[in-house]
Amino acid sequence: MIAGSRKPFTDRLFFAIFPDLQTAERIAQLADQLCTENRVEGKPLPAGQLHVTLDFLGNYAGLPKDKIAMASAAAATVAMPGFEVAFDRVASFPGNRRSQPLVLLGNDGVVALTSLQRTLRQALDAAGLPAASKGGYKPHVTVLYGKRGLPKQAIQPVGWTAREFALVHSRIGLRQYATLGRWSLEM
Repeated sequence: MIAGSRKPFTDRLFFAIFPDLQTAERIAQLADQLCTENRVEGKPLPAGQLHVTLDFLGNYAGLPKDKIAMASAAAATVAMPGFEVAFDRVASFPGNRRSQPLVLLGNDGVVALTSLQRTLRQALDAAGLPAASKGGYKPHVTVLYGKRGLPKQAIQPVGWTAREFALVHSRIGLRQYATLGRWSLEM
């Protein structure tokens, strides 16, 4: 490293909701099927990494323990009942020439996700953790990064009951996730 240069980002923090294992496996099978049927090259994400991001807290050079503590305290103030999540469409988000994210999207089935995201974002703002992402929230599950896009199309709805949300630590470029905290949604 050159003197005075920044350390590279190695760690990412985000809040997410994960599907139950059975649903994650169904989503992974759907991704395989979509790739085969549409000749999309790309490797689907492992079932254990499929999630809906609620809030991206940023990329860091090392784990920022102070931000983790602040985010955890803010998450503990969120009180919402559990809810059903459902995705009924698939499409590609814009990417670059080599990698376009293929995602599951929803209409009415993601309304409660948007409400949870808004409530969590308000708690994070109150805790002094500004949004790391610019732009609006669009609930989705990324299922793979493909070499070509796929037009929006309807799918058989896939869903689950959201019972908790988590603070996740990801090692950038390694596809390794570690859960730093979990908060229940009241049932």
